[in-house]
Amino acid sequence: MKNEYTAVVKHEGEWWVGWIEEVPGVNCQERTYEELKETLDVTLKEALEFN
Repeated sequence: MKNEYTAVVKHEGEWWVGWIEEVPGVNCQERTYEELKETLDVTLKEALEFN
């Protein structure tokens, strides 16, 4: 069974910001939407490995 997580993504000025609702501390900021998705994915995987 694969876990699912909720990413909240917002475009604010020149930046894309996002976070994972279910995992505190997983939040990122990037210049493009694609970069943000990739960074959120990497950051989530790292956070899950530490816990």
